[in-house]
Amino acid sequence: MDRLILQKAASYCAYQERTQDEVRQRLKKWNVWGDEADELIAELISMNYLSEERFAKTYAGGKFRVKNWGRMKIRQELNRRGLSAYSIEKGMGEIRDEDYVAGLRELLTKKKNLLSKTETDPFKLKQKLARFAMGKGYEGELIWRELEGLSD
Repeated sequence: MDRLILQKAASYCAYQERTQDEVRQRLKKWNVWGDEADELIAELISMNYLSEERFAKTYAGGKFRVKNWGRMKIRQELNRRGLSAYSIEKGMGEIRDEDYVAGLRELLTKKKNLLSKTETDPFKLKQKLARFAMGKGYEGELIWRELEGLSD
């Protein structure tokens, strides 16, 4: 195993949390394939530079807090990145239910304040708000429940 490549890969992982797939892609760019790549990834895991569980927690928490993404969108994105079901569940555990509902409520309130300047029909306004929240990855049932509670 090439120590220089290991050092380079460790720096790559130390910069920000990565998935095994991202590291594997980077190793390919450095012309490291197959068993050697697997060995390097195993070494990075044993040295704690690479942890998919840690990646999932950081990613889910960040996307929820910073971008106001809903659970559906976060879960889909973690799946797309090839994480295990276990890691995804650990990541989703970072989002507390009360914070989740409060985040959706805040998102809907802000958007309602923006849209109500131009949209006068309350039915169309609710439709636009629901579509917006669904695009962010929130669950339809929760969205409609929060829209009913939103004061007119």
